[in-house]
Amino acid sequence: MPVDIDQVSWVQAGAALRAIRTEVFVLEQHVPEALEWDEFDAHAVHVLARVGSENVGTGRLLFEAAAARIGRMAVRKAWRRQGVGSAILQKLIAVARERGCQELRLYAQTHALQFYERVGFVAEGDIFTEAGIAHRSMLLRTSLSG
Repeated sequence: MPVDIDQVSWVQAGAALRAIRTEVFVLEQHVPEALEWDEFDAHAVHVLARVGSENVGTGRLLFEAAAARIGRMAVRKAWRRQGVGSAILQKLIAVARERGCQELRLYAQTHALQFYERVGFVAEGDIFTEAGIAHRSMLLRTSLSG
C-alpha cells in the first residue's frame, strides 16, 4: 500500500501525532513524558504518514533563519522497514527546501545513523545522551534546486 504524507499542524492533528509519539517514544523507548512534550509542537510544521486510514508515522520541523531542525520522527513498530520513515524524511526535507532552508539538522539515535547518512546527512561531534538514549548530531546541506 502506498504511504501518504500530509503536512499538518498541531491544532489539526495533535491527537494523532501524540498517539504515535506516545507509542514509540514514551511506551517503547521509555522517554519520560515530561521530556517528550514541549512548547515547540504548537509552532512546528508536522507531517503525518498514513497507510490507508491508519496513522503510522510522524516527524516535525522547527525553523530558525535559513536552517531547519528535524525532530520527533517516529514510525509505529509494525510499519518500520517498509519505507515509511524514508517517506517522512523526504517530505520534511522538501518542506524545508520550499521554505528556503539551506541546512537541516537533527539529533539521530545512534542506531539510526545509517538511515540518515543514506540521504546525505553527515554526523558531527561526539555521541551524547538525551532522554537516556545515545544520539549524534547530524547535518544536511541542501540546495533549493533539490
